[in-house]
Amino acid sequence: MSRPSAAKSSKVRLDALLAGDRAALAWAITEVENGGAKAESVLAAIYPKLGRARLVGITGPPGAGKSTLVGAYAAELRRRGQTVGIIAVDPSSPVSGGAILGDRLRMSALATDDGVFVRSLAARGHLGGLSRAAARVIDVMDAAGKDVVVIETVGTGQSEVEIAEVADVKIVVAAPGLGDEVQAIKAGVLEIADILVVNKADSPLADGTVRQLEAMVSMTGRTAEVPVLKTTATSGDGLAALTDAIESASAGAAAGPGRSANRVRRLLAGLAADRARAVLLDGNLTEMDALSDDVLRGKLDFEEASRRALALAAKREK
Repeated sequence: MSRPSAAKSSKVRLDALLAGDRAALAWAITEVENGGAKAESVLAAIYPKLGRARLVGITGPPGAGKSTLVGAYAAELRRRGQTVGIIAVDPSSPVSGGAILGDRLRMSALATDDGVFVRSLAARGHLGGLSRAAARVIDVMDAAGKDVVVIETVGTGQSEVEIAEVADVKIVVAAPGLGDEVQAIKAGVLEIADILVVNKADSPLADGTVRQLEAMVSMTGRTAEVPVLKTTATSGDGLAALTDAIESASAGAAAGPGRSANRVRRLLAGLAADRARAVLLDGNLTEMDALSDDVLRGKLDFEEASRRALALAAKREK
C-alpha cells in the first residue's frame, strides 16, 4: 500500500483542524511555532476561516492568581456551552528556551474536557508579555472553532501593554493588600484595561484594593468604561459577573472597526519585523557581515547601517 504524499497528508490534517480535531490542532500549533514554509502554508490555509473567536487577554503582576482565574473563567464558559482555547505564555529557560513554568499544571481540572485546549508557550525573552508565536497560535485556535481564546501573559507589570495588540478584551488582575503590586499597574497597563479584577477577594483587604484601583481609574477619566470587579477564583465567586462583563466589553470592541484595523496594522508590522530579523540573522548572509564590519570600523553609523539592512532584507524576501 502506497503512503500518502506529504501534501495530501497536510491537507487531511488541515481539514481536520477546521473541523475542530484536537490532534490536528496540536499539530498546527507546533508547525506555526516552529515557523518556516510549513507554518506559512498552515496560516495561508486558515486565513479565510478567521475572525469568529472572542479574544480575551489576561495580564497583571506576578502572584495575582492569573492562571487559577483563567481556569475558573474557562470552567464558567464551559457551563455556558462555549469552547475555549487557552494560551499561557510562560517565562523561558535561559538554556533551552523552553517554558519553565507549566501553567497547564494549574489548570489540571480542565485536562479531561474536550471543549478546552490549553497550550503553554515560552516567552523566549520577548518583552511585552507575549511570545512571538502567540498571535499565530491564536489564529490556529480561532480556525479550529474555539468560541473564546484566552491569552494569559507572563506577568511582568508595565511591559504587558503588548496584549492590547491582539486581544478584543483586556483584563488586568491584581491581588488584595499588595501596595507594590497595585503600584506596578502603572498608566501604560491601566490604559489598556477594559476590566480590572481584584482576585482572592475573600481577603479582608480586597475592598481597600478595589478602592485604590477605582481611584486610579478615575484619574484616567475612564471610570464609566472600566469596571473593577472582585473574584475568588478558587471558589468561583464572581466568575459569572466577570464573564458577563467580558461579553459586554467584547460587544463594544466588535463595534469599533478602527480599533480592529489598528490591531491588524500592528500585527502586520510585528510580523514584518520578525521576517526581516530572521533574514538578517542568517549566518550565510555575507552582505550583513559586511555591514557589521563597516559599523565596527566606523565607516557607517548604526542609523545608516540599519536602513541598508532593511533594504537588504526586502531584497532577499523578493
